[in-house]
Amino acid sequence: MQAVEVGRMKRQTAGLLLLLLISSALASKANKHKPWIETEYQGIVMENDNTVLLNPPLFALDKDAPLHYAGEVCGFRVHSGGSSVPFEAVVLDKSTGEGLIRAKEPLDCEAQREHSFTIQAYDCGEGPEGTNSKKSHKATVHVRVNDVNEFAPVFLERLYQVSVSEGRLYDRILRVEAIDADCSPQFSQICFYEILTPNMPFTIDNDGNIKNSEVLDFRRQRLYRFSVTAYDCGKKRAVQDSEVQIEVKPTCKPAWTGWSKRIEYTPGSGSVSLLPSMHLETCDEPVWNIQATIELQTNHIGKGCDRDSYSDRSVRRLCGAVRGEVDLLPPPSLSTNWTAGLTTVPSPDSSLVFVFNGSVRQACEVPQSALRELGVSAGDHFTLQLWMKHASGNQPAQQQHGRARKEEESIICNTVRNDDSFSHYSLSVHSCRLSLLYWPQLTSARPVKFLWKLEQVCDDDWHHYAVNLEFPTVTLYVDGVTYDPALIHDNGPLRPPAPRPRLVIGASWTEEAQKGSTNGSESEQDLAPPQFQSHFRGLLAGFTVRPGRVEPHSVIECLYACREGLDFGDLESLGSGMKVHVNPTQSMLILEGDDIENFNRAIQQITYRNSLRFATPGVRPLRISTSLRCFSEEGCVSIRDVEGYLVVLQPDAPQIFLSGMAHFALPASEFETPQGVPLFSELRITCSLSHSINTASQGMEGGALMSDAVAHTLDGCEVSPVGEELDLQREELILDPESVKEKGLELINNTAYIAISVVPGAATVIIVVCVGFLALMVVLGIFRIRSIHRQETKEGSSGGKEGEIDWDDSALTIIVNPMESYELQHGVAAEGKEEKEEKGEEGEESLESLPGDAPDNQRIIIKLDG
Repeated sequence: MQAVEVGRMKRQTAGLLLLLLISSALASKANKHKPWIETEYQGIVMENDNTVLLNPPLFALDKDAPLHYAGEVCGFRVHSGGSSVPFEAVVLDKSTGEGLIRAKEPLDCEAQREHSFTIQAYDCGEGPEGTNSKKSHKATVHVRVNDVNEFAPVFLERLYQVSVSEGRLYDRILRVEAIDADCSPQFSQICFYEILTPNMPFTIDNDGNIKNSEVLDFRRQRLYRFSVTAYDCGKKRAVQDSEVQIEVKPTCKPAWTGWSKRIEYTPGSGSVSLLPSMHLETCDEPVWNIQATIELQTNHIGKGCDRDSYSDRSVRRLCGAVRGEVDLLPPPSLSTNWTAGLTTVPSPDSSLVFVFNGSVRQACEVPQSALRELGVSAGDHFTLQLWMKHASGNQPAQQQHGRARKEEESIICNTVRNDDSFSHYSLSVHSCRLSLLYWPQLTSARPVKFLWKLEQVCDDDWHHYAVNLEFPTVTLYVDGVTYDPALIHDNGPLRPPAPRPRLVIGASWTEEAQKGSTNGSESEQDLAPPQFQSHFRGLLAGFTVRPGRVEPHSVIECLYACREGLDFGDLESLGSGMKVHVNPTQSMLILEGDDIENFNRAIQQITYRNSLRFATPGVRPLRISTSLRCFSEEGCVSIRDVEGYLVVLQPDAPQIFLSGMAHFALPASEFETPQGVPLFSELRITCSLSHSINTASQGMEGGALMSDAVAHTLDGCEVSPVGEELDLQREELILDPESVKEKGLELINNTAYIAISVVPGAATVIIVVCVGFLALMVVLGIFRIRSIHRQETKEGSSGGKEGEIDWDDSALTIIVNPMESYELQHGVAAEGKEEKEEKGEEGEESLESLPGDAPDNQRIIIKLDG
């Protein structure tokens, strides 16, 4: 029995094992494939949601479908790679494999905007227990958390304060700024700002820049308060608005301050500070470069500035010039008649100015007889000096080869005889160029042309030109400053002028003028009418030539240097980065620097100096032009030009007092002696000036010599009869020439007057010496005295006693001229007129009643200017 049961149980067990093997074989055949999903997914989820929208949608496919379990998807696994992932994946439908990714917790875009992880699908396996399940490959999932406009804009400042100056429209006064904590550009960006307070003269743009919409006025309103708000691009407004306060300040105008429009200068003061309290206000604008140009306009003073105003001859000798210069444009006279046909105009410094307008008559030829008498044979060493005023617009344009061309203008054209040969030179202007053509020998050498390009030639202002020729070297001085030629070239084969002397001023002559005259005698050549061309158009004065040798540079500087101008007080006190430049004529000073404080201190040290004791009174316009460079990219402030004027006050006119006997009666026999009768034995001359030295001018070039010496020196004395000139057959004024020469004086004696032009270079004759000289040396031979024979013929009509001298009513006039340029004061003129009227009646009574030693016989005599 038991054996049967055991066998049955063995048979059942073997059957069960067989079933299991068959079932296992069948299951292995059903779950053959792995689930399949995409390799990458992109997902989006909102901050206030947990469902992730995937692209493409999440589906897991299995080729074992539709088998139960093997063809079904049981789930998805999320792999974080070691970090926490706030997402999970769930199966929505096992048979279709549809899945869903969702957030396990609330998401925050501001904390983390993007997440990345991997997922993997697995099927249900062989049965409910999921045995022998298969997994898909891993797919990458990127999830972006979309922002929700949950934050409002917040201003960085609750209060904005700024100050502005009135009177300007600003591009920007200030900028307010708000931020938004949202993570997306849409909700974190501030789209626009708004001014909430109505009726404000301000506008605000989308970037928060506030500017004024109208000009602010400090007197109308000094402080503006208003609120502004901000909106993000989701139109969410700031929770708290911001307040803006704009203070209006009185206008700060960048300008020069602390200066006076009128500045007075007392002659003899030396150098004085021109702008002692001046400083520049930049209204806190940061600048890195300042440049100021100070211009002193003296064009109306004589020929461009205050120069020594007494006689040219005295100036030349004071400067140490050697004699020998020849005046090519002298005043017209019987011996110098070649300038008689020229037009002249008055000059502020009383010099003779000749006008050349380009016409045929406005040119002159110096006669050969005058050239021989003056000794004008320059050779290859000479100095030409002249004052010239010329403008480029004076030149006419000529058509040449289809183009307008300015004509060359000849100032001087001269052919000179040198022993047996001839040389030729000409000085011309062409536009703004000065040229000197020199032909050393007409028969063999070729001409050489020296050119200078100068602004002074065509600026229509007076300038002094000196040309020193020491062939082959030529030096040009303009207003005492040296200029080298810009170009030197050989003119090549030109037709030389006719080999005979001829000197023309204001033009040049043509070859036609030489035809028919070169073979004649020299007198016939002199009569040949010149035909002029290349006419000069401008003004000339002081035109001289010094043949045989040239003037030294020091003499030219002394002759024509300005005695007034701008200067800088102490160059050693200049601050760091400061530069000073003064032009040669000292009419312009340029100050440059980079620090406003140093610049203000420097400009206060600019000085005006005038070394003349008797400076020309009048107004000198003054201009200050300023340019600034700023650090700001929005432009730099501009400084208006400063315009004022310097007034040189009228100097105290020197008063010369003459005292002594004005009339006397002596027998005619005493006048007829060879020694004559001394006229001024009791004459006394005194001057109102004291002998003081201007120490301020000693440091200047020629200052002490040119200003102080002349203040105590007589320039000349002139004795002349009133009425008719002297009758040389019966009367003359006698002065010992040897005594005059020993005193370093010059004598001019003719029928009209006897004159003494002190030579300062030879002897500085102060007034005391001149008085002693006059008292001892000046004698009268026979002055306005009729002889006894003539007296007898008129005895019946004279009414005088027999044997008395018959005097006419003319009086002796003495003109003492120490300065040449100071007018007679009104009070002195009136006093002289009263004295003349009071003495008129007494003079008609008798010779015995004429006052001889009365105190009222003093007279103040000053030569009037012009």
